[in-house]
Amino acid sequence: MSETTHDVGVVVTAPPSPDEGLTAAQLAAKYGLAVSGARPPLREYVRQLWGRRHFIMAFSRAKLASQYSQAKLGQLWQVATPLLNAAVYFMIFGLLLNAGRGMSKEVYIPFLVTGVFVFTFTQSSVMTGVRAISGNLGLVRALHFPRASLPISFALQQLQQLLYSMLVLFLVVIGFGSYPDASWALIVPVLALQFCFNSGLALIFARAGAKTPDLAQLMPFVMRTWMYASGVMFSIPVFLADKPQWVANILQWNPAAIYMDLMRFALIEEYGAENLPAHVWAVAGGWAVLVALGGFVYFWQAEERYGRG
Repeated sequence: MSETTHDVGVVVTAPPSPDEGLTAAQLAAKYGLAVSGARPPLREYVRQLWGRRHFIMAFSRAKLASQYSQAKLGQLWQVATPLLNAAVYFMIFGLLLNAGRGMSKEVYIPFLVTGVFVFTFTQSSVMTGVRAISGNLGLVRALHFPRASLPISFALQQLQQLLYSMLVLFLVVIGFGSYPDASWALIVPVLALQFCFNSGLALIFARAGAKTPDLAQLMPFVMRTWMYASGVMFSIPVFLADKPQWVANILQWNPAAIYMDLMRFALIEEYGAENLPAHVWAVAGGWAVLVALGGFVYFWQAEERYGRG
């Protein structure tokens, strides 16, 4: 510190600041500051997500309970909606277009209903996932938590809804002559693999939908095309018998068709292994692992950008 005297006045010069010349990044590092909402390392992100598991469960249950809260029939619509869809498809494809050729009515109706229920699980996971971030911006901006909690909770909500619907599916299958046996135990691994696959899709489309909200308007057309290409209403090998084998293979190996066919194989007595593509369990597991892990990493990479802008 120095001082200068002029007449009776004194000027005191302050000592230089120890922070003088430091950049903003250096100042932040010096005082232990971090970027708000910065993306944590992947392992730490997984640990944080596991710590929010109770929130994920509670959020999915709350969304499920509120989904039809304004309707007089309430939660009955969880079952009625896919059943009504199956009835419409049966009238159009089963009766008018004879899409069930090669199958008796006792096989085709459970075949159709199973396909509708299982595909709806994937379809709903994608449609809710694409709005997971853009439709919950208030929550995203107000609280700090792993944003992957949202799309995963929406996929879990759709799994819970499917489990309720499965009770009706069981009645339909039994009503047409397929009774519970050891093959029904395959339902558990099929649903586990499909849930992993759906969660990965929900994560992928949650990131895409956060950046491009208009994607939510496009996805119904994409999902409808996927449904028609996946054999929900018809047997792919039968309908493509006169086409090159590679065309049927591509359609049968698409994940939606894989999970539907595995569920049909588990539930329907006369739907045998000859209706399944080669290496079906390996393909089902590969789709689940690839999409779940790839979707998770893809979503995590944009963690710090959700809710901004």
